[in-house]
Amino acid sequence: MTAVSLVTAVTIGLVTGLVGRLVTTHRRGAPLWLPPAVGIGAAVFATVALRMADAGATGPTAVEVLLQVVFAAAGVALVAITTDRAHYDRTGGAR
Repeated sequence: MTAVSLVTAVTIGLVTGLVGRLVTTHRRGAPLWLPPAVGIGAAVFATVALRMADAGATGPTAVEVLLQVVFAAAGVALVAITTDRAHYDRTGGAR
């Protein structure tokens, strides 16, 4: 993985996470740092997975950027979906 690919992954993940945080309502239970962190991690994972599959590329390609966006968006959507659930105590009732 090149430095340019890493910087691209971090930038795409951060932007996707911040946009995902702004699009969702502020009543969600996720902390402010969680969607950008998940977006960055997912975009870096996409880069690593693509580099393992095709080691011939020397810099970021269109496929790599597209895969980073898709992985980051999926990760941020997963955070938004899972933090929206109602909290229940041990007796089964809502808090």
